[in-house]
Amino acid sequence: MTIAHPHPELPREPTSVFEAPTKSLKIALLGYRSAPHVGGQGIYIKYLAAALVRAGHQVDVYSGPPYPELEVGARLIKVPSLDLYACDNHVTALRWQHLRSFSDTYEWWTMLTGGFAEPYTFGRRLEKYLSPGDYDIIHDNQSLCYGLLNLQNRGAKVVATIHHPIHRDRELALAEQNDWGMRLLVKRWYSFLRMQERVVRGLEHIVTVSQCSQRDIATHFQLRGEVSVITNGIDINTFKPLAAIRKQPLRLITTASSDQPLKGLRYLLLALNRLRQQWPAIELRIIGKLSDNSPNRKLIDELELATHVSFVSGISSEDLAAEYNRASVAVCPSLYEGFGLPAGEAMACELPVVSTNGGALPEVVGDAGVIVPAGDAEALAAAIHNLLDSPDHAKALGVRARQRIETHFCWDAVARQLTQYYQRVITSTC
Repeated sequence: MTIAHPHPELPREPTSVFEAPTKSLKIALLGYRSAPHVGGQGIYIKYLAAALVRAGHQVDVYSGPPYPELEVGARLIKVPSLDLYACDNHVTALRWQHLRSFSDTYEWWTMLTGGFAEPYTFGRRLEKYLSPGDYDIIHDNQSLCYGLLNLQNRGAKVVATIHHPIHRDRELALAEQNDWGMRLLVKRWYSFLRMQERVVRGLEHIVTVSQCSQRDIATHFQLRGEVSVITNGIDINTFKPLAAIRKQPLRLITTASSDQPLKGLRYLLLALNRLRQQWPAIELRIIGKLSDNSPNRKLIDELELATHVSFVSGISSEDLAAEYNRASVAVCPSLYEGFGLPAGEAMACELPVVSTNGGALPEVVGDAGVIVPAGDAEALAAAIHNLLDSPDHAKALGVRARQRIETHFCWDAVARQLTQYYQRVITSTC
């Protein structure tokens, strides 16, 4: 595979004869579920759409539910699904009228049998909305569905963003399970990867958000072609220091948008258990929620950490920025991240960050945070302790973190790089 950006830390902006875009482009952004609270993919859609509009392009967002929050200028075109995760009982969510739709019936049956069909059924529904000549660029946000290949084969210029290969999620989920029945359920859940593998190998234009993901995509999808690196951006106007908000001196903050082993929350909880011996008033604010029967919820109970841990979810970006400003240290305990938006957002709020070396996190944090080995609770505890014990050092690190985000990660720069990339795709003979 061609390594598009050889810089050891950050990708450089691409250079070509298309440095200045020659016209406004008509762009379709695709996301099978795109609300910001569902994770990084929703955040990507929201801010990329806004940045492309600011760059002078016409942007239509095609999304399944839960739907994105879009800035003025971008148009939302809803691609309805059964949205089974929002149902009180997904078993009884199917209605007689749904049986007339193969996509609805398939989505329901797949979930009923332990699978995840949303990317596949999104692609089937999407083809009823889109024709190859409707847009200059069709840009997919990791649905990686068969519909993309059908559009490409009919002449559309299709680009796909892969944030990271979901193979890593599957590997870690399997490693957590000893029971053979549960392992079968994990494999069933991730069976959509077979579709993604076929689609990725057939797509002509792929971008990713970090050099780490670039390498992993080549490995897991067995690609030989080029995957270009164009990083995510950070909303530095929303995520910023807020002088009016008083900091809680012993508050840690972390994001667990999905209760998966990949996020490494277990190790942070173990570290918190160590830290409370010296810091009895220490608290952990978790952006996200845990199911009642999740392993991490059980660990909180076993360690008697309930009085030290609180949760908040489904909040706006402004409220999230306020949460960061109330905290003293942000912790990113993930075993793997394709980019690491929570780290970048915390850094933009001038918050010192303790991060693992999981995946692309070191590319985001750089020398403006403390990096420890992934899966090491003791190392997490030691790094957090050092920052709590040295408030002047922690403050200086936070200032450096904000400077790094302002310098290297900005959505308008992302939009410029993608515009140049789009222009190359449009003029390519592939």
